[in-house]
Amino acid sequence: MNGPPPPLWHHLDSQDALSRLSSSALGLSSTEAAQRLARQGPNVLPEAPRPGPWRRLWAQFHNVLIYVLLASAVVTLAIGDWVDTAVIVGVVLINAMIGFLQEGKAEAALSAIRNMLAPQATVLRDGERLTMAASQLVPGDVVLLQSGDKVPADLRLLELRNLRLDESALSGESLPVDKHSVPVATDAALSDRRNMAYAGTVVAYGQGSGVVVATGRDTELGRINSLLATVRSDSTPLARLLQQFARWLTVIILLVAAATMLLGVYWRGQPWPDMFMAAVGLVVAAIPEGLPAIVTITLAIGVERMARQRAIMRRLPAIETLGAVNVICTDKTGTLTRNEMTAVRLLTARHEISVSGAGYRPDGALHLAGEPLQPGQLADVDELVRAGALCHDARLLHQGGHWRLCGDPTEGALLTLAHKADWPPEVLLEGWPRRDAIPFEAEYRFMATLHHDRSGHRHIYLKGAPEVLLARASHQLAEGRPQALDSEWWHQAVAALAAQGMRVLALAGKPHPHACDDLDFADVADGLVMLGLVGLIDPPRPEAIEAVASCQKAGIRVKMITGDHAITAAAIAHELGIGDGRRVLSGEDLEAMDDTRLAEAVHHTDVFARTSPEHKLRLVQALKHHGLVVAMTGDGVNDAPALKQADVGVAMGGKGTEAAKEAADMVITDDNFASLTRAVEEGRTVYDNLKKTVLFILPTNIGEAAIIVAAVVAGLPLPITPVQILWINMVTAVTLALALAFEPAEGRVMQRPPRTADARLLDRLFLWRLLLVGALMVVFPFGLYLDVIEHGQNEALARTVAVNGMVAIEIAYLFNIRHLDASAISRQGLFGNRVALVSVAILAVLQLALTYTAPMQALFGTAGLSGNEWLKILASALLCFLLLEGEKALRRRHRRLAQPAA
Repeated sequence: MNGPPPPLWHHLDSQDALSRLSSSALGLSSTEAAQRLARQGPNVLPEAPRPGPWRRLWAQFHNVLIYVLLASAVVTLAIGDWVDTAVIVGVVLINAMIGFLQEGKAEAALSAIRNMLAPQATVLRDGERLTMAASQLVPGDVVLLQSGDKVPADLRLLELRNLRLDESALSGESLPVDKHSVPVATDAALSDRRNMAYAGTVVAYGQGSGVVVATGRDTELGRINSLLATVRSDSTPLARLLQQFARWLTVIILLVAAATMLLGVYWRGQPWPDMFMAAVGLVVAAIPEGLPAIVTITLAIGVERMARQRAIMRRLPAIETLGAVNVICTDKTGTLTRNEMTAVRLLTARHEISVSGAGYRPDGALHLAGEPLQPGQLADVDELVRAGALCHDARLLHQGGHWRLCGDPTEGALLTLAHKADWPPEVLLEGWPRRDAIPFEAEYRFMATLHHDRSGHRHIYLKGAPEVLLARASHQLAEGRPQALDSEWWHQAVAALAAQGMRVLALAGKPHPHACDDLDFADVADGLVMLGLVGLIDPPRPEAIEAVASCQKAGIRVKMITGDHAITAAAIAHELGIGDGRRVLSGEDLEAMDDTRLAEAVHHTDVFARTSPEHKLRLVQALKHHGLVVAMTGDGVNDAPALKQADVGVAMGGKGTEAAKEAADMVITDDNFASLTRAVEEGRTVYDNLKKTVLFILPTNIGEAAIIVAAVVAGLPLPITPVQILWINMVTAVTLALALAFEPAEGRVMQRPPRTADARLLDRLFLWRLLLVGALMVVFPFGLYLDVIEHGQNEALARTVAVNGMVAIEIAYLFNIRHLDASAISRQGLFGNRVALVSVAILAVLQLALTYTAPMQALFGTAGLSGNEWLKILASALLCFLLLEGEKALRRRHRRLAQPAA
């Protein structure tokens, strides 16, 4: 039963919040807490009922292709072929187990989110400080927080000191968020509710206390958990195509088999038992019993290839779905960008300096009008860099060839800047040791430090919000000397940098007015000398810029969905080439749209800022509503519902949460958008290889079935027996069809548009190849069979020639189908796939054994062949190969003639 909506805790005064919860700053009494726990239940996320293992296993058999396989097993059992029956049943069981295990892993996403709730919490009960299991928390409890703690429930903050929370997993905010206890607007977005601490976020710095306002399912984390539980995973394009194809194939095979049997009995006057066996042979020939296994193996090979490209697949079918992706929705921070704040612009009263290099690695330099700036060249710049290198609490460590930050990302950018300017922070600190400091607090929005040199001169440096420092400044540093402050000019400069998507930091200083080593707020209340501004960004990855361009060339639209501010998102999108650089929709804009307006907006907008989990989920649903195949990247808990809803959910392996990884179909181990682009290329290659496999198996199977129909219609004995057809299907599926799974990517694979989600497997090319190859496999083996009969040879020898002729033609067709359009008459076409060459060699050995060994002759009714008969077989195969290559050449010529002149 739904109760009244909860109060807007972020809009309430802290005392009002305590009053509504019948609590106080000293917390609840143990008795009251126990009563509330009995009413509210424990602080845990509820687990939705899941189907049991037997039900999940049984569901794996609910598939039309599996029905076809089981039908083929019944047929082989009817003709007494126990070996093939066992093989087919084995394939069915293996496919079922793979699906069963993969499904179990995917559903672990809910468990991963539940585990994000903190196991322990520090609370006030009966006025005393206690450490207890977080599951025992109830609304009204007062929780104490300190650096490193995971927030155990949703809290309305009461008292705090320098409290900053890492909310990236929940809101997508790239930097730790400063917190305060002042009420905010009723319509404030989740990421703007600075007086709240949400379950699952982490205390990055400082201390604080807060009253519990929501536990378990009622927290923001619980709401996301509920969203994830309601999202249903759709089947992949390939699965839908194969299901449609299997239904069509099953009906056709059964109809043709029945018609053939009736024609033989009532038209040709053949006995019922003989015609029944002919129908059985037709069904065995036409059913592609090896196809599901080949599909699974092809996908598994794709998994191995993608792992080498730093992409780990969690669901096999999602590989081929990548090949159909035409929209990629990606997060910004850490995926398209480095997630390392970098100083890129310095502004003093007289000079504008650009800074090269990106990230915390100090590779780069300062540039004035395009020329490198030397240390000591500009006193104003030196003083600005020195202030940033001294006024901080961070450390930049060089370990194992990598630079790692311990502390605030903004301070890390200032330390890296000092290295680039050839002013190492360690050297500066030796010359100007710190004596005292005023730590950063959200209430004051600045940090100050007191230093002295070897001569005893004391100096104060500050860094913080530009408007705060400008309000306390009276002068600005120009050409090494203080002069009157031009406040209006500085405000315009701040606005100009912010408009370019930069985070703007101001630095100021002043001599210490007293000969002491103490620093208090009165010392920095006024009289500051403005040193300059630093513009910072989280820079795009260079490889991400290339990857976005590659996607766009491949017909894939890239959309940025981020929790950052709209101006920052637009600036980064412009650098990456995403969108038009102007149109950005915020979470507030999305909130005001109904589904119809949103569906229209997603067509024209590529950048979305300040988004919530619901917004991301709605955006993915709107794109899929248009029939688009959507890939979604993410790393936070807030991304999990959208990751599961997308056709391909892509989690970041390095900085991603376990919840995101478990909800995703694929994990990128290096958190790099470029790896996703390479995965899309591999997905297209996998689909191409699957299409080649189907184009190989089905026409050859149809040819095997058609030769039986032709024999019945002509009133002739079967040129190939059902057991011989089973042999062909088994050995060619294991060797020839499997070789196509190892095909490398076709040329220009990323320079063609993605296939549509409703693309048919049975396109014109497929149907034409079905008829052409099927006809060749009837004409040539049947001709070889009749040639032997006309020369007075026995039927066993004639059937052996027909069997080997059919296998030889399939080998010829293998080399032809390796390239769907390009000519196979080349070194690459004939020798570019070593697995194909090995497969042909193995098949040749198997055919020789079938032809010449006594046990195989007895089992399959074959006989030894002469050299003359082998020559006829090879000539038939070569002629088929040349005919098929000629057909491809005609298609290429027709396409060139159809293209309009340039």
